[in-house]
Amino acid sequence: MTPGLASFTRLLPKAELHLHIEGSLEPEQMFAFAKRNRVALPFANVGEARAAYAFSKLQDFLDIYYAGAGVLLQEEDFHDLALAYFERLHADGGVHAEISFDPQTHTDRGVPFDAVAGGLLAGMAAAREKFGITSALILCFLRHLPEENAIAALRMAEPWLDRIIGVGLDSSEAGHPPRKFARVFAAARERGLKCVAHAGEEGPPEYVLEALDVLRIDRLDHGNRSLEDAGLVRRLAASGMALTVCPLSNLRLCVVKDLAAHPIRKMLELGLRATINSDDPAYFGGYLLDNYLRTAGALSLTRAEITALARNSFLGSFLDAASVSRHLAAIDRLEAAPAV
Repeated sequence: MTPGLASFTRLLPKAELHLHIEGSLEPEQMFAFAKRNRVALPFANVGEARAAYAFSKLQDFLDIYYAGAGVLLQEEDFHDLALAYFERLHADGGVHAEISFDPQTHTDRGVPFDAVAGGLLAGMAAAREKFGITSALILCFLRHLPEENAIAALRMAEPWLDRIIGVGLDSSEAGHPPRKFARVFAAARERGLKCVAHAGEEGPPEYVLEALDVLRIDRLDHGNRSLEDAGLVRRLAASGMALTVCPLSNLRLCVVKDLAAHPIRKMLELGLRATINSDDPAYFGGYLLDNYLRTAGALSLTRAEITALARNSFLGSFLDAASVSRHLAAIDRLEAAPAV
């Protein structure tokens, strides 16, 4: 990638649609929060914790992800975690984010839902004031737990639903098909919430079909394995369904063996509304701009392809039409500028 194209990519307005806020917990933050809350860690120092961020599969990652979340106890922790993420997003040229959080990870440890939601929303408000970044909050259900637990989480969130834009489905995909959560997603839709779900990362194309037909999702998280089903690809393309693809996450979790073999260019060629996102950046080695630059470099993406990915990030967002148009116009202005 040329320096000029890298600079263009950084300046390009971008939205992030697939970001787990707990997955932005850097080792340094982990130690700071542990000290603040007097939580013992299984690591002697930051270097040892960072060395533990090595995985061969999704479950290996989830094990340390949940362990790291144990330092988040107070509303202040969630505020600080969110604001630190938005500082990085601002540096990456990000102007909007729809961030996911896992309340069950915290409430099951005795942390009040109000502390989690209140802290995150306060951090989001601070980011808007400080950086001009807009954001929205998505409540994710842990799919390795029973649906009854998800229903309880949705009930717990009732007082906050006017400040939560949607619900999602994350954690271990294999063996936990989307249909397992049909009732809670129906309840969420009745409450006017948007619906997203992880499908087609570890799970087969059938999981994507279930997410579409049973959960009636508005956006597909990951979706890589959709490419194994030509009919499904045509359906996704025709509907304009956004796919929140996470290249460095895919590489780190061995969804792809080499970034040069990543399917995101093929997704664009097939007419899919693919977007680039960072997923759990502290654990996967790269925030939003890192994902753009490394993917573009590995695949030799053109300026037009990079621009298409940024445009898709707004077209696939839950922003209102006027806001989407404003961001697309900003992209058009930058795209029209002479290439360096």
